[in-house]
Amino acid sequence: MPTAIVIDGAFFLRRFSRSFPDLDAKTPGDIALGLKLLANWHLALRLGPDGLMHDPGGRPLPAIETAHLYRIFFYDCPPLTKRMHRPVSGTSIDLAKTPDAKFRLAVHKELQNVRKVALRLGRLNDTSLWRLGASATQRFIGSRTAFTARDEDFEIDIKQKGVDMRLGLDVASMAFKRQVDQIVIVAADADFVPAAKLARREGIDVVLDRMGDQRAAKDLVEHVDGIRDCFLPHPAAR
Repeated sequence: MPTAIVIDGAFFLRRFSRSFPDLDAKTPGDIALGLKLLANWHLALRLGPDGLMHDPGGRPLPAIETAHLYRIFFYDCPPLTKRMHRPVSGTSIDLAKTPDAKFRLAVHKELQNVRKVALRLGRLNDTSLWRLGASATQRFIGSRTAFTARDEDFEIDIKQKGVDMRLGLDVASMAFKRQVDQIVIVAADADFVPAAKLARREGIDVVLDRMGDQRAAKDLVEHVDGIRDCFLPHPAAR
């Protein structure tokens, strides 16, 4: 039976440069290539070099083209694209025109055209407000004089909605329908624990890829069958 790969998109993009140092983390095409490389790596580790399907010339096919890969699920949220006013100066900012928003939208557009990649989009709360950033908060706490806030001291308080539900439904469907016998979770957040536990109860081999992040939630680590960090010198499986 095939392998499915479920990916926390925000986590994948954040860790991308560490796992794929030869690729450009700001280029949507390289992000798509990274997904393919990650799938190849995990399937080759599971099946061995001779276990992958080959073309008529005897060359191994990319995992994206083999029956051994069920699908890559990429969970993310579209960026905020509304107008807001900066908290101190009151000047207007069009979030749709920010580099981060343009990049995220470009990545989503690229992934929609990649074979065997299912883009699952939740949404961000549209009532987002400004909050004091971590560094500014520390400066405020340690200040012995009057604290003067600046626009750059604030960040938008963003909350994802719908991502966990979509992920849970996908994992439950694959488990109950016996569509896969292995799921690779690329994440580090405890939000993935219920999905991992459900899949294991249904007899599915659940592998965690932390992309080298040693700060992965302890309970997530406890509820998987093994850890294999893509492209680290010594991928560990326990």
